[in-house]
Amino acid sequence: MATDRFGRNIHYLRISLTDHCNLRCVYCMPEDMTFRPNADLMQDDEILTFARLFASLGFDKIRLTGGEPTVRANIVDIVRGISSTEGIRSVSMTTNGLLLKKLAQPLADAGLQRVNISIDTLNPDKFKRLTRWGKVEEVWEGILAAERAGLTPVKLNAVVVKGYNEEDVVDLAALTIDHPWQMRFIEMMPFGGATDLQVNQVITMKQIQDSIESEFGKLETANDGKLDGEAQVFHIHGAKGNVGFISSVTHPFCSACTRARLTADGKLRLCLLREKEVDLLTPMRAGADLEELRRLLLDGVWEKPWGHGLADGVIPLNRVMSEIGG
Repeated sequence: MATDRFGRNIHYLRISLTDHCNLRCVYCMPEDMTFRPNADLMQDDEILTFARLFASLGFDKIRLTGGEPTVRANIVDIVRGISSTEGIRSVSMTTNGLLLKKLAQPLADAGLQRVNISIDTLNPDKFKRLTRWGKVEEVWEGILAAERAGLTPVKLNAVVVKGYNEEDVVDLAALTIDHPWQMRFIEMMPFGGATDLQVNQVITMKQIQDSIESEFGKLETANDGKLDGEAQVFHIHGAKGNVGFISSVTHPFCSACTRARLTADGKLRLCLLREKEVDLLTPMRAGADLEELRRLLLDGVWEKPWGHGLADGVIPLNRVMSEIGG
C-alpha cells in the first residue's frame, strides 16, 4: 500500500492525459499557450502500464484530467483499458464538456462512471470572456448527454473570479433546485502563468455562500457534514441537488488528502500546490522494470507534503494549471 509519512493512505490517482485544451480559460493558461509535443507525453501503452502499477499498490480510484482529456486521441480505448484494470473500482473524468455530446455514451460504455463538468457561468457573453473560445450552449448539451448516458451523479464545477462571474453564482446554484446535480464552487488557486489574476481576484467560499444564501436562505448541511471528495456540501431547501464549496485557499483540507497526480509527461506530483515532482516516465523509457518504478513511486508518496504553503506566500510556478491536471 502507498502510505505517506503522516500515515495517510494515498489511493486516489488523477491522471492527466494531455496538456492540450480546446479552451483558454483566463485562470488556467495564456491564450497563446504552447503545448508539449505529443512525443513528450505518455503514450497509450505507458498510461495503461502506469495504471496497473498504481493499482498494484492499492490505488483504486482514478480520475482522468487534462488539459482537456476528451481531446486525447483514443480516449475511449484508454478509458476501457483503465476501467478493466484489476483493482480499479472507480474511473471518473473532469472535462469542459464540449465534446460530451458525442463522447458521453461511448465513454460510459467503455467503463467511465462519472464526470465533473466545468461551467463557470450560464451567460454566453461572460462564458466567452472567461474561456476566450467557448460556447456555453455546447457545454449544456454535454451536461445533458452525460446525464442520459448514466454518468451520474453529475457534478458541475465553477471557478469564481472577481470581475468575471461572481454575480453568476446564484443562477448556477439554482440549477440544483430542479436537477439532481452537485454545483461546486471552487476558490481560484494561484499557479504560474496567470498568478496576478489568481491572487488578486479570488472570491472566497464565504463570499460565495453569502451570495447564495441572500437569495435562497440559509443553506442546509448535506452529506452528514462530511466532505464529498474536496467539497463541503450543502442543500438549498427543497432542492433536488446539492451545492458544494471547494475552498483550497481559505479552508484547506490537506489533512484528509489521499490524492496523487500523474502529469501528462509522466511526473508524479504529490500536491497540486507544491512544485516537487518525481519523474516516472523517463526511467520507464530508459528500461526500468516494474519493481524499480514501484520503489520510485512509493518513495515519492512517502515524501508527500502535509499541505500547501499559500498562507506563507509559497506559490507553485513551474507549471500552469493545464500542465498538472485538476
